[in-house]
Amino acid sequence: MEQQPSIGSSSPYYDIVIVGAGPVGLMLSTCLSRWGYKIKHIDNRAEPTPTGRADGIQPRSLDLLRNMGLKSAIMAHKPARVYEVAFWDPPQTGHGIVRTGTWASCPSFIDARYPFTTLLHQGLIERVFIADLEKNGVQIKRPWTITDFKSDNSENLEYPVEVQLKHVDGTASETVRAKYLFSGEGARSFVRQQLGIGVSHKDPIAHVWGVMDGVVKTDFPDIKMKCTIHSEHGSIMVIPREDNMVRLYIQIASSTDPDWDPCKTATEGEVQASAKRILEPYSIEWERVEWYSVYPIGQGISDKYTLDHRVFLGGDACHTHSPKAGQGMNTAFLDAQNLAWKIHAVEGGLADRALLTTYEPERKEVAENLLDFDNKYAKLFSQRPPAAAEVQAASEQSPTHAEDNEFIKTFKESCEFTSGYGVAYGPNVLNWSPSHPAQSALLNPKGTKLRTGRLMMNADVTRVVDANVVYLEQQIPLNGSFRIYVFAGKPSVTQQALKDFAFNLGDKRSFFGAYYCDNIASVSYHDNLDLNPHSLFFTICTVFAARRSSIEISRDLPDLLARYRDLVYADDRWDRHIPDAKAAAHAKMGLDEENGGVVVVRPDGYVGCVASLVEGSGTVDALNDYFSAFCTKKLGIT
Repeated sequence: MEQQPSIGSSSPYYDIVIVGAGPVGLMLSTCLSRWGYKIKHIDNRAEPTPTGRADGIQPRSLDLLRNMGLKSAIMAHKPARVYEVAFWDPPQTGHGIVRTGTWASCPSFIDARYPFTTLLHQGLIERVFIADLEKNGVQIKRPWTITDFKSDNSENLEYPVEVQLKHVDGTASETVRAKYLFSGEGARSFVRQQLGIGVSHKDPIAHVWGVMDGVVKTDFPDIKMKCTIHSEHGSIMVIPREDNMVRLYIQIASSTDPDWDPCKTATEGEVQASAKRILEPYSIEWERVEWYSVYPIGQGISDKYTLDHRVFLGGDACHTHSPKAGQGMNTAFLDAQNLAWKIHAVEGGLADRALLTTYEPERKEVAENLLDFDNKYAKLFSQRPPAAAEVQAASEQSPTHAEDNEFIKTFKESCEFTSGYGVAYGPNVLNWSPSHPAQSALLNPKGTKLRTGRLMMNADVTRVVDANVVYLEQQIPLNGSFRIYVFAGKPSVTQQALKDFAFNLGDKRSFFGAYYCDNIASVSYHDNLDLNPHSLFFTICTVFAARRSSIEISRDLPDLLARYRDLVYADDRWDRHIPDAKAAAHAKMGLDEENGGVVVVRPDGYVGCVASLVEGSGTVDALNDYFSAFCTKKLGIT
């Protein structure tokens, strides 16, 4: 957090310098500014994105934006919502195009709160973040660029990164020192080039695309839906937008063409003429064109995301792919979120610096999966049109079955990935596995349905203090803390286990007690709910498998848990996914409805570990072992 160095120097000092104010840079800056860090944020553009660029917010990203309190501002712009995708192909006889079928953008077998893709101009999304940054005292310096940097611990151990900046017109320059430097500059990252980090291309096939945003007059019936259109004249992807606009992606050239030219271009008029031919027998005319661009796309991934865990890359500086699946901005958001909370954990004193080494393998694996998916996704739409029966089967509300053919399997896998719910992080110190240093028999109890490294499942619960029905996974905001969900089972069964859990949790040698705030005795819980008044790194929820009317917080919870009374819930809501469950949240997690369990969720919403809730010190001992794998203090040591 913001702290002035003790050494004498005229250079300004920052916790982090962020280069680039696109989605990845803005997400990182927003998280860290909220948590009290001093940020130098620059962008080489004079203003936010005026037109064009990314526009798709996937369901998982909308969850994240709601968790940050930014969803309402996004939705105030009345973006388009894509619930279904339409597939158009040449008819079996004759010319033109016909609708082959439609399917859900986010089928109901995916338990999504917002089962649609939100489509909105990137500049409007950027402005939502910028307004939040200004509330937290961060102004993006424009138009400024980075000219040089070096990272040297021997020169300054606390602020090892020296960064040279200048105004783009050369009229001013500045040298600053920072703990970290982050490149969110995009595919042509200066920082990546200076580090000598190469980019590996996953697929030798490259494409040149034309993209056009505008308002059209057309009799094409699905212009308000996302469409993939194949015809004898070429292919188009249709994306509805806000303010009656539509985006058209048109492939202009491919490296598989006999006359392939990566510099091939096309005029706005030529692309419009091509679109008219592809859409026949339907007509299309442009009332106005908001934005038009031609750009090459290749599937590339950076060989490294960092060399010294002081200078980091994220977003398009790390990975490039086609725009068809609408993943670029969403992947960038999660790059930034992943890095932000880890920097916070290290700089705040919770975690060893080695925690930062998990950023690259977690996020690079996701990017590699994205590029593999992008390749598969492209082939899915470039091969033969699926039969109507296959499209119908792919739309069924059920998970993949062994008898599914390759098209249906690919579609279902794609739906989970494109929605954002398919992201999975592999085993490491954060994501428990049998090889984790924590070896308690209480970890990963039999029957749990939660998978470490995956998002915690959604669940509806009733808040005890006011009887409001709420989304459990949304109750703790993105505050940089680990989320400790105490599934307390039946109060009559777990009363002693809860007392023992709270007693051992309050010990100054526990993972919770060891990181109490210094002023804990004088802080009211209601003063700083989002900032966690008793610990910067842990927020505790309790969920009883009982009806709300039967729960008395002061009677059923020990004081340490009862003081978080606004985060006490009744698991008494019916869930269509498990209609016969008496306590649906417990059942969805695979936790015993009588004995409960404890779920540790990382600050970014991914499950870290699951433990049984038992009498005695066993539960806290098991969690101490888990956190000891990366925390700075020795936990549970007598």
